[in-house]
Amino acid sequence: MSVYVYAITKADHPLDLEDVTGVGEEPAELHTVSNGGLRAVISESPEDLSVARRDLEAHHEVQEQLWADGAILPLSFGFVAPDEDTVRALLEERAEAFSQRLDELTGCAEFNIKGVHDEDTLLRAVLADSERARELNESIREGGGSYEDRLALGELVAGEVQTRQSALAEEVLTALRPFALAEKVSPPSQQYFVSVSFLVEDERSEEFTRAGGELAARLGEGVELRLRGPLPPYSFV
Repeated sequence: MSVYVYAITKADHPLDLEDVTGVGEEPAELHTVSNGGLRAVISESPEDLSVARRDLEAHHEVQEQLWADGAILPLSFGFVAPDEDTVRALLEERAEAFSQRLDELTGCAEFNIKGVHDEDTLLRAVLADSERARELNESIREGGGSYEDRLALGELVAGEVQTRQSALAEEVLTALRPFALAEKVSPPSQQYFVSVSFLVEDERSEEFTRAGGELAARLGEGVELRLRGPLPPYSFV
């Protein structure tokens, strides 16, 4: 019987799971598999497992409930093992590494920061600061300008946008790094100019949150910083 694995904990974790259920339309009972000083929280794997809101929420609710009472190694959604013996073997094989990582994550939480730059505000700033961009833009707006002018304007604006967003991303990282133990930075995307997870000690959580709020206010018009946390350390397992 295949089993769904939610997280790995040490044997002394309280494992309070009374108020949560596992994945699946009719979730099986949550229980544990033990080996030495480690335990894995599992349930019978449902046949109808899907990347749907119901199952994603159940997965994270189990992990957050566990994390509230002690350090865990949260597994990614959809981790299914062939059977309980396979899970026991994994706990034995990786016992030292799992135990060490649990020690390192004890008393820590993850915070996610995502930065969004309003496109219109950004474009206005580029035009305000670049005489060449203004000249090209005016020419094109008045019905003139060649294909080469349009291409040049597009390249100029794209370069300026990338430069400004890279500088903003570095400002965010530089401001918040002093409050964190570690970071995981994702590549910038069309939606976010910065997307980063920080590992923060519990005793510095308020300080980190306050610094994030002050930074968001300082970055000014058109820039939004979205902060989520504290969360289980999903990015640092």
